[in-house]
Amino acid sequence: MNPSSLSLPHHHYYQTSFLHNTTPLSIKTPTVRAPTSVFPIRMSLNENAPSVAIVGVTGAVGQEFLSVLSDRNFPYRSLKLLASKRSAGKQMTFEDNTYTVEELTENSFKDVDIALFSAGGSISKKFGPLAAENGAVVVDNSSAFRMDEGVPLVIPEVNPEAMSHIKLGTGKGALIANPNCSTIICLMAATPLHRRAKVKRMVISTYQAASGAGAAAMEELELQTREVLEGKEPTCNIFKQQYAFNLFSHNAPILSNGYNEEEMKLVKETRKIWNDMDVKVTATCIRVPVMRAHAECVNLQFENPLDEETAKDILKNAPGVVVIDDRAANHFPTPLEVSNKDDVAVGRIRQDVSQDGNYGLDIFICGDQIRKGAALNAVQIAEMLLK
Repeated sequence: MNPSSLSLPHHHYYQTSFLHNTTPLSIKTPTVRAPTSVFPIRMSLNENAPSVAIVGVTGAVGQEFLSVLSDRNFPYRSLKLLASKRSAGKQMTFEDNTYTVEELTENSFKDVDIALFSAGGSISKKFGPLAAENGAVVVDNSSAFRMDEGVPLVIPEVNPEAMSHIKLGTGKGALIANPNCSTIICLMAATPLHRRAKVKRMVISTYQAASGAGAAAMEELELQTREVLEGKEPTCNIFKQQYAFNLFSHNAPILSNGYNEEEMKLVKETRKIWNDMDVKVTATCIRVPVMRAHAECVNLQFENPLDEETAKDILKNAPGVVVIDDRAANHFPTPLEVSNKDDVAVGRIRQDVSQDGNYGLDIFICGDQIRKGAALNAVQIAEMLLK
């Protein structure tokens, strides 16, 4: 399939010419399609499998849903592709079948078992409950329901028990929230250590990619880079300031306490996912000119001692995590190395010298924001519904 048929910027499939992506042998590498490849052909649809709808299919995360469903051979009886009225009628080829994108309406969810949402909070608030009322289990990628008491906020490797009461085939719909991308990437590495030594306080600094602001921001970063290199004024439509060759405080709205919404998501979501209202979390979120993978520096303070070698062993055995920690070669995780990868990479694992004893660690984490930070996590939630 031609990537352009999905209206996706080409750097969704590979890094642009001015970014060189090299993968060290130490990384476990999931299957990643080359720019000119097509989705594998599925021999037949599974009549006993769930019917699936993707809401916001023409967006960056919506299109990554398709990629992940194909890569993981997710079983489905039927597939419905939903988007705004503007995108309705577009033809899309997926796994040797041609689909027509349908306009999202109140009647879109009849006979839908699983609905994957990535269309923004206002759309989710309007149509998510409607889909659930029609019997669909909604996995929502927006912030609309994350802090609702009755809605599970799930990272499958971290707190699968939070959704254990939700079952397919009962005729009862439900809402499940996908955490914020920064929270997912952080807790994939922090949780195994938390289970061993109990985190009392966590200080997070993020370095967030263009992908977090959508396909248009990715396109603008590429455009600005070319413009700046050519001595032109950069086009600033998505952000109010130059993004290429620059960095700035995350563009989420600033709250009365001086934190922005992105930073407070890390605080609130961590407490809910860990079911620990006492854990202290503080964050500073920065937007950096990287295409599609976030990085995070995390300082952990523990209730019980944990030395760096034990921590490294714990992380090496953690599901969905790969350790890249070569001090001799000064080789640690980078956003390029995790782009288009499923695993979250962690390195710079070292004792916090500002704390006495082995009660603190510093770690550096990188994860693909579109994949594990969004689409992959949602599909993994859907996979849990099949068990």
